[in-house]
Amino acid sequence: MLIVISIVFMVIGLILSNVLKGKFKKYSQVPLSNGMSGAEVAAAMLKYNHIYDVKITQVDGQLTDHYNPQDKTVNLSSEVYHGRSVAAAAVAAHECGHAVQHATAYSFLQMRSSLVPVVTIAASLQQYLFMFGIAGLGFFKSPILLVIALVAFGLTTLFSLITLPVEFDASHRALVWLDNTGFARGQEYAGAKDALTWAAMTYVSAALAALVQFLYLLWMLVGNRD
Repeated sequence: MLIVISIVFMVIGLILSNVLKGKFKKYSQVPLSNGMSGAEVAAAMLKYNHIYDVKITQVDGQLTDHYNPQDKTVNLSSEVYHGRSVAAAAVAAHECGHAVQHATAYSFLQMRSSLVPVVTIAASLQQYLFMFGIAGLGFFKSPILLVIALVAFGLTTLFSLITLPVEFDASHRALVWLDNTGFARGQEYAGAKDALTWAAMTYVSAALAALVQFLYLLWMLVGNRD
């Protein structure tokens, strides 16, 4: 059953990913009226928020944009870094939203960052723990490994749920700044909002998948005790 749940949400994730790519492609063809590149938009937003210790860099790939709180870098894909479109402005501003969160000690970002090391380990082990946990229940009638698997799934679920306010808040900061400063208004603002909304949906799907998997595992464990 857990495999079926994983497959269902994997399909949903792929659909949302394709929609997001389509939105990015659509708004990448809509030029930003001020003619600024994503890198320039990012620099302007950081300056507006009095952030001078964050570096803007270019990274390979598509939709690989991210903010790294460890080395304080806003990492923009080539299309966003050089792009002079609504999509580039939206993505660049969103990633700078994370930099603003970091600079203002946004609690959910701090919690997510603190969980990264342990979640990385839990995510790499949880599927194996689940399989061995099921085997342990069947052959040894021991729920210990399943309990450990539940803890691992719980950590990744918590991480996914904490990610939601982090991403939504970063998009909110980006859109408010784009609107208030005049970097994107009217149809440009609507396009930026549409693109960031669909980006957020990919995180919602991932969080729901993690939560459903965790609840199913919990149900298995409780059901076995009954």
